[in-house]
Amino acid sequence: MNWFRRRKAEDVAPAHLPNAEEAAQRFWERWFELVPVVSAALGDGEPHRVEDEIRDLVSTMHPDLLFSLEQGHLAMYALVITGQEDPRLRPYTDAWIAAAPPTDMVWEFHDSVPPVPDPTEVIVNLGDVRLRLGDYRIVAQVDGDVVDVAVYHPALAELSDQQRQTMTFLPLDVTLGERLAGERLRRVETAQLEPEGTISLVELRSLVRTLAQASDD
Repeated sequence: MNWFRRRKAEDVAPAHLPNAEEAAQRFWERWFELVPVVSAALGDGEPHRVEDEIRDLVSTMHPDLLFSLEQGHLAMYALVITGQEDPRLRPYTDAWIAAAPPTDMVWEFHDSVPPVPDPTEVIVNLGDVRLRLGDYRIVAQVDGDVVDVAVYHPALAELSDQQRQTMTFLPLDVTLGERLAGERLRRVETAQLEPEGTISLVELRSLVRTLAQASDD
């Protein structure tokens, strides 16, 4: 899993265009020039060869956008560009996805983190620490049409504060999809010890989807 990468604070990000539609148009013009190189790098299992070019390309739309190169659901590869539900960035992701080419055999595009088919198969490596999402346990408390959750994994205690925060939210995003998680999860906490009455990530997804469906009816 090649998770989202942000330009380092000390780097100088390219100036972005204030017009979201123009920024999206320029992105896609450059993408079509770059995509053969990107596809070749991914085919060789060496995404690091093109990460800087893609980072700079995404930053020309807006420096606060995040991106990810993933295995596709319908295509071989997926490019995800997200503003993490930040309303300031929504015009850019809306314009970008509206101008995106249709999915083909090689590429698909997403403007928010899509849910993975089976989160229990995902393993995230952070240095020497391996976190299997199937080992996560969740306490979920429903309050009306939203859910408060406490997230537990035995390896979270071995992580830095920033890594722990990332690995508290990441499993929720890849299980529910970023958009559904943003809509239905209210308070998210990291549990230091395994609580009682926990459920799996797959069970959480079923709960939240049922809640969302009932709310939309």
